[in-house]
Amino acid sequence: MASTRLFVNDTLGPGIELRLGREQAHYLGRVLRLHDGDALTVFNGDNGEFVARIVSLGKNDAVLQIEAALEVETESPLKIHLVQGISRGERMDFVVQKATELGVKRITPVLTEYGVVKLDPSRATKRRDHWQGIANSACEQSGRIRPPLVDVPLDLNAWFGAGAKEADTDLILRPGTAVALSSITAPVTKVCLLIGPEGGFSDTEYEDATIAGFATVSLGPRVLRTETAAVTAIAVAQSLWGDLRAEGERM
Repeated sequence: MASTRLFVNDTLGPGIELRLGREQAHYLGRVLRLHDGDALTVFNGDNGEFVARIVSLGKNDAVLQIEAALEVETESPLKIHLVQGISRGERMDFVVQKATELGVKRITPVLTEYGVVKLDPSRATKRRDHWQGIANSACEQSGRIRPPLVDVPLDLNAWFGAGAKEADTDLILRPGTAVALSSITAPVTKVCLLIGPEGGFSDTEYEDATIAGFATVSLGPRVLRTETAAVTAIAVAQSLWGDLRAEGERM
């Protein structure tokens, strides 16, 4: 299988001719140094992954010919929904990228009481598009075929009020809590992880989470940065219940 992978927002299938815009043509030609006739794999997050071959590659566009479908299975049986307090700049980008690599199915960025990031509606939509682009790129690198859904940022209280939870296990991280994440009973299929921003959650937010059905857990005796906590919690969950478990122990 070709090692170069490319996410495309288009219909895929054997025999389809696919035209790419300037940005992706530049990426293939100038960054990856590919040429006419070279093979790569393409995916759209919907109907699998396909071998494609470059028919023509110019400065402003590229034409690919879709060939055979590939049998690929890189999605975890454990559905993880990450609800992440928004942190500044590169920290949040890092969380989105690593959460994608670790197999998260959905990411909901939330605005919190102690969070330093403030977003009006127009900026919130732009940030969502930015983070979705990071997730799509992380899928290209990691071998995933289904990028996680990144929601438009909203207030944590609004998310609680929407009653949008679909997980059968809801967990909120709180430093100093006696209950370890590793001690939690395995979820049936879905787990929601709620993680605070740089300043953590307020007491009121912890109370609201408890009312909403979240159990409080910790990742050990040390206080972790928000981006470290997110990556660690996801990795622990995948190791306990997902596709990082030993082969014979997977869900």
